[in-house]
Amino acid sequence: MATFLYKLGRLAFRRRHFVALVWVALLTLAGVGAASAPPAGNTSFSVPGTEAQKAFDLLEQRYPGMSADGATARVVFKAPDGEKMTDKANKATVRKTVKELQSGSEVASVADPYAGHAVSKDGTIAYASVKYKVSGMELEDSARDALKDAGQDARQAGLTVEIGGDALTATPETGSSEVIGIAIAAVVLVITFGSLLAAGFPLLTAIIGVGIGVSTITALASALDLGSTTSTLASMIGLAVGIDYALFIVSRYRAELAEGREREEAVGRAVGTAGSAVVFAGLTVVIALVGLSVVNIPMLTKMGVAAAGTVAVAVLIALTLIPALLGYAGRRIKPAGEKSRLLGGGRTPKKPGRPNMGTRWASFVVRRPVAVLLLGVIGLGAAAIPAASLELGLPDDGSQPVSTTQRRAYDLLSEGFGPGFNGPLMVVIDAKDSDHPKTAFTKVGDEIKGLKDVVTVTPATPNKAGDTATITVVPDSKPSSTTTEDLVHAIRDKGADITSATDAKVLVTGSTAMNIDVSQKLNDALLPYLALVVGLAFLLLIVVFRSILVPLKAALGFLLSVMAALGAVVAVFQWGWLSDLMNVEETGPVMSMMPIFMVGVVFGLAMDYEVFLVTRMREAYVHGEKPGQAVVTGFRHGARVVTAAAVIMIAVFSGFIGSSESMVKMIGFGLAVAVFFDAFIVRMAIVPAVLALLGKRAWWLPRWLDRALPNVDVEGDGLRTDADRGPGPGQERELVRA
Repeated sequence: MATFLYKLGRLAFRRRHFVALVWVALLTLAGVGAASAPPAGNTSFSVPGTEAQKAFDLLEQRYPGMSADGATARVVFKAPDGEKMTDKANKATVRKTVKELQSGSEVASVADPYAGHAVSKDGTIAYASVKYKVSGMELEDSARDALKDAGQDARQAGLTVEIGGDALTATPETGSSEVIGIAIAAVVLVITFGSLLAAGFPLLTAIIGVGIGVSTITALASALDLGSTTSTLASMIGLAVGIDYALFIVSRYRAELAEGREREEAVGRAVGTAGSAVVFAGLTVVIALVGLSVVNIPMLTKMGVAAAGTVAVAVLIALTLIPALLGYAGRRIKPAGEKSRLLGGGRTPKKPGRPNMGTRWASFVVRRPVAVLLLGVIGLGAAAIPAASLELGLPDDGSQPVSTTQRRAYDLLSEGFGPGFNGPLMVVIDAKDSDHPKTAFTKVGDEIKGLKDVVTVTPATPNKAGDTATITVVPDSKPSSTTTEDLVHAIRDKGADITSATDAKVLVTGSTAMNIDVSQKLNDALLPYLALVVGLAFLLLIVVFRSILVPLKAALGFLLSVMAALGAVVAVFQWGWLSDLMNVEETGPVMSMMPIFMVGVVFGLAMDYEVFLVTRMREAYVHGEKPGQAVVTGFRHGARVVTAAAVIMIAVFSGFIGSSESMVKMIGFGLAVAVFFDAFIVRMAIVPAVLALLGKRAWWLPRWLDRALPNVDVEGDGLRTDADRGPGPGQERELVRA
């Protein structure tokens, strides 16, 4: 591996014009493809295997044109003080709004509040239900705009008008957060390298990689049914790893220059050593992202595969375009320890030869490994305690900020009709195999009325064939509560008894039931996903480090940091700790996608830091240093770079904490905290402490396994022999001595 990458790096350095031209051509080709591709709508959302999805599919068959999974909206009206919604003027205003709503091309139906008894008992609140032909994720922006504008006349007439429902669901905008993250990354890179030019390379190549990845996704969106949400994860992860990988190679290149090597040789050795770490770090990220397919949610699978492709592009750019750009830069890229003139270069250091911060910290950990290990494990263990009371769910309008119309509509409906009115359940009765369908329909309704937490049960509404019926159930508790979840399970348990008695199948669906099923599906997939990702990465790291204990330590450390991060998320978003500081207006269940999403993203980044830091230690150990000294050497060369990479990632993710969307805020906070825990406590403290305690045993591998494994030579030991056949005898002897 190291030998091949060494040759690739030197080739890219020499053929820099050709390499740069290839990447510019790829970027142009992807851009042209994206610009000329037919526009793709939002991807359809389905969750195969869940009861709620089976019910939706059944309704599509038995109720043609019903659009069972179509988007819904509720336009809520409240009369001014002293007036009623049943007043003549208010009725006329509402009916005018209903007529405007019916004009949309994607609108399936609009229910008049006065014809459908949708007026509260005190007469102050009414609502119009809007049903669309397509799901909320497929709804055109023009339809959303028409929905928002429909209540303007009513507002001018003095009514309070708020709009709720999944029809207003849209992909959160994250552009400003990405700009903030890139700006902070630029500052950190300039401080790390002491050079504007060297700092610019990781940013430039990361942006090129993300541009190629996102443009390719856009170009293929229509053909592969990739929605607008698919590129979100790809751009975020692509930007993160693109900066990291380029940072690793540029840093190693400057270190090679500092040892006196010629620039082409330094590029070759940087790509051969740091590039090997990049390849295997990239493979772990790809494994984590492609592994999202085990959840069996098509949208999540597409997001993972698209992001994995962007990561692969980032790896290739780091291995080829970075060497080419270093060739263009020439002597303007200074050796490690030197700054450009603009940033104070050329000055004599006050204390020449003083160990850097990484060296001093590693030396301290090697002297006090037990204390550092205990402190790190106990600290992360304490942070993980709240994770024991983790409750999962999907956000609804009740979790929105009070400044949004969705939240205000939610509160008005709760005030007028009760909290459960915001999350009605749809019970579907399939009586095709029953001898007495009408009896089954009646029995289901009677059984549900006898359950706890039920406010309203509507009469069964059969289809034309009379073999299927729907019943709407309004719970007494809000949609995201555990009480409502218990009611869904209770109805399904009753359905099993009804099936045995009448041969009619009972299915529970609706947005609330779908949220419950998705949460359960994600929860059930978490352990298999962890086993797959950690297991494959464990095998990969055995090949990289030629050790059993080092990959085991890496996996256990990652699990510890993820549990601690989940504990922090529970403490803030579920318990309400620091909620004012984080601007969390509504506490509640943690988003069900959060654990598996955090595992996938953070595992990839954590293994980046692990591979880059520990391969430096193994390199020193293989070249003859004692285990403790190898740890210090690894930190001397790698700690500054890993710290910079972690700070950049924390800054990028923290930018999302300011979002008004609770889901985006939670993701940003969780990922930022997880990277902080993993980079600075696990990789910077626990890892060197464990390696110091293990000594030579850390690098032990059974002989039979050593013979069976391929020798990928990540530490670049084979480069000494290959370099002997390089430019000249003088340099050959220098490389042998090194």
